[in-house]
Amino acid sequence: MDTATKTSETTTEEIMPIQGTDYVEIYCSNAKQAAHFYKSVFGFHSLAYAGLETGLKDRESYVVVQDKVRLVLTSPLKSGTDIGRHIDQHGDGVKVIALWVDDATTAYEEAISRGAKSYMEPQTETDDHGKVVRSGIYTFGETVHIFVERKEYEGAFLPGFNKWESSYTPESIGLKYIDHMVGNVELGKMNEWVKFYEDVMGFKQILSFDDKDISTKYTALMSKVMSNGNGRIKFPINEPAPGLKKSQVDEYLDFYEGAGVQHIALATDDIIHTVSTLRERGMDFLSIPKTYYDVLTDRVGEIDEDIQTLSDLGILVDRDEEGYLLQIFTKTIQARPTMFFEIIQRKGAISFGKGNFKALFEAIEREQELRGTL
Repeated sequence: MDTATKTSETTTEEIMPIQGTDYVEIYCSNAKQAAHFYKSVFGFHSLAYAGLETGLKDRESYVVVQDKVRLVLTSPLKSGTDIGRHIDQHGDGVKVIALWVDDATTAYEEAISRGAKSYMEPQTETDDHGKVVRSGIYTFGETVHIFVERKEYEGAFLPGFNKWESSYTPESIGLKYIDHMVGNVELGKMNEWVKFYEDVMGFKQILSFDDKDISTKYTALMSKVMSNGNGRIKFPINEPAPGLKKSQVDEYLDFYEGAGVQHIALATDDIIHTVSTLRERGMDFLSIPKTYYDVLTDRVGEIDEDIQTLSDLGILVDRDEEGYLLQIFTKTIQARPTMFFEIIQRKGAISFGKGNFKALFEAIEREQELRGTL
């Protein structure tokens, strides 16, 4: 079987132009503390707030920002809410992947006409700063896409949010934008969701990996990478593959209790600075054996970075026909072994680090073994 295949970039039409990721909303048990974590460790800055002071009675949200990355951290304020039920079932995790579009009504109508399930009909939200139109559809698991049209809005974030002023402003660590977001789905569901993104949203499949590409002695998975027309939105979709032991996707599905976002990849222009700062601030990363770096130059050729520095920080390197990339993966950032982050710097490469899969998966397996879930 031909593995790690590239597919045609002209297989689907551009149904709904998407300008980029508008925001990602994470349902979490304590949004206030989570906001402090993302500021203190990741270098995000305060942007906006909604809660009791803005008229909400059932929830509160803190919005943090770094360059083009906006995270909305939301918690319930009382029992019996849908947000609380979501957290009880899944733990902390991504609920909303919001997409910035020129016309949220047209995007919604196109998606629904092509078979999407409605999450939120188009609605116009206004305040003194203008108006925003939002609409939404369901995707894998309980995750949703919200289409955001904000061309007539000049406020800090969205109507209903106040600007969040804070005297605590840690230095940014150089994060630029969301490079990609990975979804884990159940066995046999990957192709179903590939077809969803093709048919409903006009995405195209740009890469695929089978269990020969993404496997170790014990575990394996399969993945297909979906991208919109301008390449600003990329969603690798993973499903487990048969192996001798339980894979990372199986573990995720068990503890998240369903399909959802496995990790968010954040782009930087200086991964050495970004990772050095994250380590200084207490972030834990997956551990890579030093032997990985003994043959690094033989595998990827000459690179600009010092190999010893990369080894000290645990940064991985891979090369494709367009250039090379550097990447590293955090350990899971909540109690359940579910969501984590990737830090990535691209120097021409457009792939996803196929040459690092074995080292990465063995590192994840070591963590699974410590948890007793391998």
